[in-house]
Amino acid sequence: MDFFVAVGDTAEFTKTIGETDIAMFSAVSGDFDPIHVDEEYAKRSQFGRRIAHGGIATSLFSTTSSRISQLAKRRGAPGVSVSLGYDRIRFLAAVYPGDTLTARYVVSRLDPERGRSHADLVVVNQRGEKVCVGEHVMKWLPPTAAPT
Repeated sequence: MDFFVAVGDTAEFTKTIGETDIAMFSAVSGDFDPIHVDEEYAKRSQFGRRIAHGGIATSLFSTTSSRISQLAKRRGAPGVSVSLGYDRIRFLAAVYPGDTLTARYVVSRLDPERGRSHADLVVVNQRGEKVCVGEHVMKWLPPTAAPT
């Protein structure tokens, strides 16, 4: 199987996490835990202020995996890719409103027999601190037959 991506291919995405991001994520996920939405409550926590949802940091991986798929398309990939999942996700540091996060996706292994690629994932903040790490598995599907 030809993947049209190679070990070492990388994609990045940078985003500053604002108040609207946290409010919208709360609305979409239904997670209104006070550590995310109540400044007075959060001030009494070990963080000293509100923190963003961990899912916001991991959501940046969706953009990076899509960018790898787009790279494959630009290189001539005839099929589509789909995410099979994110593994070993770990949160290493809190993300605060106003933090600028950069997600990096690096293809680490190809599995031609199963039509899968694997990637190492990391999100760092504006100080270069790792806030989230994990792995991703992408399934590369062949093109479907043309309709008759």
